[in-house]
Amino acid sequence: MASSRPRRTRGAKKPRRDPARRVSRRKVLSAAGGVAAAAMAAPHAIAGEPTTDDPNWKVKQGRINQSVVHWCFEPMPVEELAQAAAAMGLKSLELVGPEHWPILKKHGLVCAITPTHTFVRGLNHKEHHAECIEKLTQAIDATAAARWPNVITFSGMREGLSDAEGIANMVSGLKQVLPLAEKKRVNICLEPLNTRVDIEMKGHPGYHCDRVEWAVEVCDRLGSPRMKILFDIYHTQIMQGDLIARIRKYKDYIAHYHTAGVPGRGDLDEPQEINYPAVMQTIAETGYQGYVGQEFIPAGSDKIARLRRAVRLCDV
Repeated sequence: MASSRPRRTRGAKKPRRDPARRVSRRKVLSAAGGVAAAAMAAPHAIAGEPTTDDPNWKVKQGRINQSVVHWCFEPMPVEELAQAAAAMGLKSLELVGPEHWPILKKHGLVCAITPTHTFVRGLNHKEHHAECIEKLTQAIDATAAARWPNVITFSGMREGLSDAEGIANMVSGLKQVLPLAEKKRVNICLEPLNTRVDIEMKGHPGYHCDRVEWAVEVCDRLGSPRMKILFDIYHTQIMQGDLIARIRKYKDYIAHYHTAGVPGRGDLDEPQEINYPAVMQTIAETGYQGYVGQEFIPAGSDKIARLRRAVRLCDV
């Protein structure tokens, strides 16, 4: 095939390049090395955000109602965390019992989700029903009196049960407490957890409800507007991925969200793999009006600065 390039007439001078447009390979590599060095100097920087902390920064967009989970910041006292959370524009400090609620109210915060029974002894085993139902009943009554929105529940450990058995037992147990939740207008939120990571409080090998669809099946069988899901972004990413697709698909089941960086349950910074601004944008686009709890374990000594950075990243 004939070439389509124009031929140069013999003897004609080759056009000279504009010197101003010449960029040496050495300069390009030097500039790239500078960028890489800057990135290495600040390995936990968030894209588009200054590396220095502004202690006066406060939530600006407010499309996401942000909360913080206390256990990740222990041994920091509830009072200290509540004061810092309120100062940066958070609306909740969660998973603390009623003994701490006067502190929250003093700082204008709510408890977005109330603790109940443990994740080890759950409603998937009938022998735990009495204990779990008692704790759920107490939590629902206290949550309703305080005018908070949600209580948490867990499946418990599999311990040889099939999925069908575990789901059937959960449905049976929850039927005994759902009428109270409906009457008191409190959501019961079942949380799926990851079973792949064998590190304490970063994963829960043997936990039964380890997929979002497992929790959805429980909700569908109960058919109650007060039976919902706690969608933990960290756990779901580890077990299933497809976060944005699942958030859109199951938006009507979700009454609460949790965050954390993957892997490691650390800060929501660049070394972890979840694109949190995109996830938060999706949550906002679904019309979600509930709370998103920051449940990551902050690195370093300045835990409040780490929290402020995560809150800023999620303020879409």
